[in-house]
Amino acid sequence: MNPHITLITLAVDDLERAVAFYRDGLGFATKGIIGTGIENGAVAFFNLQHGLKLALWPRKSLAADSTLPLQASSSTEFSIAHNVASPAEVDAVMQEAARAGAKVAKAAQATAYGGHAGYFLDPDGHLWEVAFNPGLASLG
Repeated sequence: MNPHITLITLAVDDLERAVAFYRDGLGFATKGIIGTGIENGAVAFFNLQHGLKLALWPRKSLAADSTLPLQASSSTEFSIAHNVASPAEVDAVMQEAARAGAKVAKAAQATAYGGHAGYFLDPDGHLWEVAFNPGLASLG
């Protein structure tokens, strides 16, 4: 397999609330909710970076499409990391997320690897890490 990730889908309990958080609170660009006329079709897409999109899809729709039973979610199953250029930018993004309604799980602080990082939960409990990692600076 040659990994080429193009879409990350987050299952959400309330699609309108989730879209408002990412669009209005964090400033992610979207055309809004599409596919509302199709059973289990309502979804919202956000451009993240070239070739990568974030999708928000109701949990019940993802369960139906995958034929897996709907189960309780857990914030520690998966995290998305947003790496930034400085410790000050980590603090600014964490504050922006909190203003948007995110729950700060771990306040931004110095890390053992010489960086600076914190965690927040979106309204559906998805875990995001905001980090400055000096070891990743050359990967951008």
